[in-house]
Amino acid sequence: MPAVTFATTRRAWLIGSGAVWAVPAAWATSARRIVSVGGALTETLYALGAQGDLVGADTTSLFPDAARQLPSVGYARALSAEGVLSLRPTLVVASQEAGPPAVLRQIESARVPLAMLDADHRFEGVVARTQRLAELSGRVEAGRALVAGLQQRWAQVQDQTAKRAATGKPAPRVLFVLSHSMAQVRVSGSGTAADAMLRYAGTVNVLGHVDGYKPLTPEAAIAAAPDVILATEQGLQAAGGIDGLLKAPGLAHTPAGRARRVVALEALFLLGFGPRLPHAVVALADALHGRAA
Repeated sequence: MPAVTFATTRRAWLIGSGAVWAVPAAWATSARRIVSVGGALTETLYALGAQGDLVGADTTSLFPDAARQLPSVGYARALSAEGVLSLRPTLVVASQEAGPPAVLRQIESARVPLAMLDADHRFEGVVARTQRLAELSGRVEAGRALVAGLQQRWAQVQDQTAKRAATGKPAPRVLFVLSHSMAQVRVSGSGTAADAMLRYAGTVNVLGHVDGYKPLTPEAAIAAAPDVILATEQGLQAAGGIDGLLKAPGLAHTPAGRARRVVALEALFLLGFGPRLPHAVVALADALHGRAA
């Protein structure tokens, strides 16, 4: 999804492909009241030690547990301007998925600084978002320390992935199924957070030749012949467990379905691309390679 940008005020400027409102210099020394829209952004602000400045968050802000106690501004894609502005924020930080655009324009009209951060599904994107949030929250030194730790851990993850590949064992062929509603089951192609995670974990996305998320069809599932089916814990729960998930079109007739090889991880942990990314890649790789074996 392209970044949401606005050109109706001279305060708007661009960082990468995300639109960011310039923050007045006076704001940097005043009390901050931050509303965070996006689970990974909220998680990063906690990791920076900025939780004391948070006055609200969206419903995807599930980690750490304390974030769930913040006043809610609703689902990231269906925000209410009244709900956000009632918290009297001095800054709203949001992921590209935030919306609808009309609500973002209302926040703009209220002259509340709004920072839209690029949802770059790469380790480099995590670093860039961390650095930007550190600047916005006035925690630059904490940001440097957090990035240094991330880079050190990421180097270890890459080394583990290379050693696993060097064993010569075939990479597991994986189908990611997004099933938070069994009435609308989708599978993941390229250009998605799930595809990026599968690649980082040293596995093969069986639908990597198609773009984005697509509706699941029996023909596509059977032709893809995955060794393992990957889902989110929330999706697996919504489906009624493995038995319910395998009732989705075609899944029971795949090698993964017949052997009941299903792996599920918590959605924000798996797809959030926040500061837990190195840990998430290791957990995913261990689960998928182990299940395929």
